[in-house]
Amino acid sequence: MSVRYPRPLRPGDRVGVTSPSSGVADALRERLDVAIEEVRSRGYEVVVGRCMDGTTHVSAPAAERAAELTGMLTDPAIRAVVPPWGGETAIDLLPLLDFERIGRAEPTWLVGYSDMSTLITPLTLLTGIATVHGGNLMDTPYRTPKGLRSWLDVVAAPRGEAFAQTPPGRHRSGGYDDWARHPGVRDLTLDAEGTWTRLDGTGDVDAEGRLIGGCVETLANLAGTPYLDTSRFAGDEPLLVYVEAAEDNAFTICRNLHGMRLAGFFDRAAAVLVGRTHAPDGRTLTQHEAVLDALGPLGVPIVADVECGHVAPRLPLVNGARGRVVHTAARSGIDQVLD
Repeated sequence: MSVRYPRPLRPGDRVGVTSPSSGVADALRERLDVAIEEVRSRGYEVVVGRCMDGTTHVSAPAAERAAELTGMLTDPAIRAVVPPWGGETAIDLLPLLDFERIGRAEPTWLVGYSDMSTLITPLTLLTGIATVHGGNLMDTPYRTPKGLRSWLDVVAAPRGEAFAQTPPGRHRSGGYDDWARHPGVRDLTLDAEGTWTRLDGTGDVDAEGRLIGGCVETLANLAGTPYLDTSRFAGDEPLLVYVEAAEDNAFTICRNLHGMRLAGFFDRAAAVLVGRTHAPDGRTLTQHEAVLDALGPLGVPIVADVECGHVAPRLPLVNGARGRVVHTAARSGIDQVLD
């Protein structure tokens, strides 16, 4: 399937904010305002939708969330859509989204991670429209560490531009900032050292393919359905598949990855990237061992501790973009081309 890239954002463009999964509680509204102002400081107009309530685990009934998201993605005046964060049950939107209508419209950037994987990955696989697996809106005020890019940089990148990201060598050891008490925090606490790890052996890794992936806990529920058909999307091209565990223990992640492999999600993988995680190990199985147990039979390079998950910092990955991953003694990094 050919990939269609939304045009780069320019000053004056409109960015839509909606919560396809979880909304924002009153105690965190000030952080939301800070994040919106960060987007406006780039010269963009921000339009906030109605589906933003944070009283329960969803911002509105599924039909309303689906209609608002579809409306924003097909509105020619809105050039990007970003949620405050993920959530738990965005899966209820999938049968309600009008993918045909979205696919016919001029492409609009859809950004997010965590439960947003439930939506952005199927959107790319079904329509060929590139999406961004990167920071959500509430993360946007944080200063981007050296070597990485903000999602705002990615959606403004010119078509055809190649950009590289490299691991900063530091990450957050655990926990989250208290946005209710400190809504304006902009400095990431990166208090632990560490870089990428090859799980399947030793030696250099140099692999190319189109990027696709997301959160294991959410995508595993779509394995074997039309919403996660990577082989149809890839055609004869190889894929660089990335996955990351949010919170499930190693045994659950192992089972989920086995199921995704058996359902064909990794069939076209030239390499697998695994996000760094704080999810718990099992008594006799670590998170790294869980990945190797499930994906070792693929016989492709597996690189773990990549900055593409719930552990800060995060590097944006463009679903559908042509990518190259390199992991050697001299350099680790991901190059992407919006071709």
